[in-house]
Amino acid sequence: MTEVAKIPLAGVVGHPVAHSRSPRLHAHWLRAMGLRGHYIPMDVASADLAEVIRTLPKAGFVGVNITIPHKEKVLDLADLVTDRATLIGAANTLIFRKDGRIHADNTDGYGFIENLRRNAPGWDASGGPVVLLGAGGAARAVVASLLDAGAPEIILTNRTRARAETIRQDFGTRIRVEDWVQAGNVIEEAATVVNTTSLGMEGQPELRVPLDGLRRDAVVTDLVYTPLQTRLLKVAAEMGCVTVDGLGMLIHQAIPGFERWFGERPEVTEATREAILK
Repeated sequence: MTEVAKIPLAGVVGHPVAHSRSPRLHAHWLRAMGLRGHYIPMDVASADLAEVIRTLPKAGFVGVNITIPHKEKVLDLADLVTDRATLIGAANTLIFRKDGRIHADNTDGYGFIENLRRNAPGWDASGGPVVLLGAGGAARAVVASLLDAGAPEIILTNRTRARAETIRQDFGTRIRVEDWVQAGNVIEEAATVVNTTSLGMEGQPELRVPLDGLRRDAVVTDLVYTPLQTRLLKVAAEMGCVTVDGLGMLIHQAIPGFERWFGERPEVTEATREAILK
């Protein structure tokens, strides 16, 4: 009897996870490329995370994405951790290798940079200071990618200054920390402005940072993608800035994992965005 090849399985593990757009994205790529495979959302409580992750390869999973609140904890479950995941202190992509080992990586920073390069033509990280709002896990991935891309200075401001100071200590002298109340003033220095907070997201308070000091040649991006056009992006566009929404980061961070799991690299087209938004 001819052995039938297993259908590769992947998914996203979080708690909660029903809101995730990743299943739509991966299902679109699988259909568009004619590939066998499935991508499944899995709501897993923290107490069950280790048992679930170690069981998934036995059920035919080739890897998973990891989302809140498990990104830090999965580092302890991995056998191999990339340098960037170690530096960031979190992983969003696990690869279950054929030798039984779990490989952990963080592709959030890659997704962030690719989103800017694709959607802000001519953008260059080395073009001037970056003002970054927020100091959570997403901010750490963004900081690492910006420094690697050549940003000369990152001006970091967060409602809790201590978290911003921790990032400065971990990433070095190109990070400058300013109090949250100074955010509107330091924006005047920025060639690039990045919101990594949840402010402006549906169900969250608005981002109330004064924006009248934005440079007209600045590139402004928001990691929030629900709504697609946040107040930050609307105001920046009205002032003549180039704006980039957060949906592209979600799309581009998914590419390395998809390629490793399903064997082919997907393309990003307008149909990709439509599949997520419909």
